[in-house]
Amino acid sequence: MPTDSAQHPPQIPKHYPVRDFFRNPDRGFFRLSDDGATLGFMEPVSIDGAPARMNVFVQTLEGSTPVGEPRRVTSETERDIAHFFWKGSGTVLYEKDFNGDENFHVLMVDVVSGAVTDLTPYEGVRASVQDDLEDDPDHLLISHNRRNPEVFDVYRAHIKSGELTLIAENPGNIVAWQTDHAGCVRIGIVSDGLTTSLLYRAHDGQPFASIITTDFRTTVSPEFFSFDNQSFYALSNRGRDCLALVTIDPGQPEREQLVFAADEVDLDGASYSHLRKVLTAAVYQTDKPQYHFFDEISADHHARVSALLPGYEVSFQSSARDESKFIVAGYNDRTPGSRYLYDARRHTLDKLADINASLPERDMAQVRPIQYVSRDGLTIHGYLTLPVGRKAENLPCVVNPHGGPWARDGWGFNPEAQFLANRGYCVLQMNFRGSTGYGRQFWEASFGQWGLTMQDDITDGVQWLTAQGIADPKRIAIYGGSYGGYATLAGITYTPDLYAAAVDYVGVSNLLTFMNTIPPYWKPMLDKMHSMVGDPERDLERLVATSPALNADKIQTPLLIAQGAHDPRVNKDESDQMVAALQARGVKVEYIVKDNEGHGFHNDENKFEFYERMEQFLALHLKPKP
Repeated sequence: MPTDSAQHPPQIPKHYPVRDFFRNPDRGFFRLSDDGATLGFMEPVSIDGAPARMNVFVQTLEGSTPVGEPRRVTSETERDIAHFFWKGSGTVLYEKDFNGDENFHVLMVDVVSGAVTDLTPYEGVRASVQDDLEDDPDHLLISHNRRNPEVFDVYRAHIKSGELTLIAENPGNIVAWQTDHAGCVRIGIVSDGLTTSLLYRAHDGQPFASIITTDFRTTVSPEFFSFDNQSFYALSNRGRDCLALVTIDPGQPEREQLVFAADEVDLDGASYSHLRKVLTAAVYQTDKPQYHFFDEISADHHARVSALLPGYEVSFQSSARDESKFIVAGYNDRTPGSRYLYDARRHTLDKLADINASLPERDMAQVRPIQYVSRDGLTIHGYLTLPVGRKAENLPCVVNPHGGPWARDGWGFNPEAQFLANRGYCVLQMNFRGSTGYGRQFWEASFGQWGLTMQDDITDGVQWLTAQGIADPKRIAIYGGSYGGYATLAGITYTPDLYAAAVDYVGVSNLLTFMNTIPPYWKPMLDKMHSMVGDPERDLERLVATSPALNADKIQTPLLIAQGAHDPRVNKDESDQMVAALQARGVKVEYIVKDNEGHGFHNDENKFEFYERMEQFLALHLKPKP
């Protein structure tokens, strides 16, 4: 594989500290208030001696310039706030969970008084914002599962008093709701796991009626209503392989009007202008992010900002209600980039912050799209990150299958890949069968294939890499989280000679116990999981054969496992039984458990420890050159 470095070899960069790759930004997550007069953002701050956590600050804007001192409006000390948004111009909303249990509460902050109100103060209940009711200054819609842990009802919340009023009670089988532009609950998605029905009503208070029924292999996913609230836009693959943007008239639900489809890939979503009442863009991914614009104004904004940021991808993240100002991200594969305030009237761009100035772009590695053919003829797309300043020959390598598994890796700045490349490893990421974005057939090819052809796709990628001469076949590790953790364990169980080391991060180890410990709100989808992964009764023999914890006698590869004690998705028992099975054979395994984490580590001190341990572990077993 020809590389730029072969023609103009750069210097090997210094080793940047682990913390530089994985710490929170000094300032980030910028959002504009509705009136465009106030900037919201997050910074890490230590409160009362506790470890620094991401909290929300606000600052006045004069035009595009922040003025005065920022004011902190939240005081979280246990965990970072993951994200927030404005409700109007005087209220900030955010969600928080406890020790990673994913039972999120919705909280409201008055940015003038600083008063904080927990709108869902219920222990063990998962809540989220259903609709921020942009045109209603006093209310928003919240869904939560307090009444029945398995399903979510919708409530209208008064943001000042905190009073909740039930407006849509779940009959027991609705897995998602959709509102129109007036905030009325108009669509419910009913599923028993195998069959999905789209329920519709013309007005609040009317009964729902089923208008579309499909099996779970077919997707008709409502995105938002038309601007007259009479029809709706949806992502659909009815009668086609890939998801396309369509409009559906509830009076003729079997007919779809095609709005836009990309060649050979699924659409990820679509956007619209609330102000101008127009469709603005469709988003999808090939090797890189792609946009299709529907209106000239949005296309012009994107083109103007792109021209001001050559060499960077551009993403519009937030706007004032009158669309006069936008928060814009500029990034590429070698940097998370910077955030800017774009004045759409003056066409000016003012930098707000660099997301990670500790990592110079020149010292980070390019992320190269690659593809190879699996042993049974499927084209597998992926990404290869080669260490800067080293020949792409006989390198130690870390294979990094993604989680999900019904997700995908994409192009951009990946701190894990950059960290490993900085330590001298090449990093291979692949979108094995079942990865989303490549159409229905590619997704369906994963059904019943955990540990089988899905794993073969990973193995075939390793063999492709070694055949290219890029990777040293004796110095290859596998590392992944969640499903990627399962693939890690499967890799060292079923191809034990392929890997010199392995790191399993919150990974599934036993396909039988895994499906017995899912959260209660996943239970309506259990039949679907049985169809896609395997039925514990019908497919018992296969599930036993493809459960690494039940086949641990085959494992000989050194292993590091990391697990959050409160993980609701992959129960701690998944890691415990893997460790116990290996220790029973006298096999040494390193095990990290954090009592204040869930599905992945989010607190800085835990992230740092995990990646420092990973660095030491990989260096011991792969022995990269200094």
